[in-house]
Amino acid sequence: MTKTIAALCLLILSISLSAQTLTGIWQTVDDTDGQAKAYIEIQEADHIFSASVIKLLPAADLTHCEACKGDKKNAPLVGLEILRAMKADGDEWKGGLILDPANGKEYKCIISFKDNNTLKVRGYIGTPWLGRTQLWYRVISQE
Repeated sequence: MTKTIAALCLLILSISLSAQTLTGIWQTVDDTDGQAKAYIEIQEADHIFSASVIKLLPAADLTHCEACKGDKKNAPLVGLEILRAMKADGDEWKGGLILDPANGKEYKCIISFKDNNTLKVRGYIGTPWLGRTQLWYRVISQE
């Protein structure tokens, strides 16, 4: 009986340790040139996820959102919220918007895990079939 309880506790612990969490710091990799561009921090409040740029990397082409409109026009990318209103839906997060600072447009978004340390972030118009996917990699330690 003791061995069974111990085995069950180990199983529960291993499941909880391997659970995928969206929150944390992620390195973006541009889907067009393959270059790492920024560190993004994804946060959660009341089961709603958002993300902001926390650091630009040397390959970043932009430092400000020149193409954005409204209060984001010419805003520095560092500190800019680029992902908002994402909600868990099974093994995906959706329902929110992602900002492309290169053109200043917001797109519908779906996020899913490729593996424990890699996100597939898809921005699209209308249907997910009409969009682009970037891979974001979990940052274990910042450089």
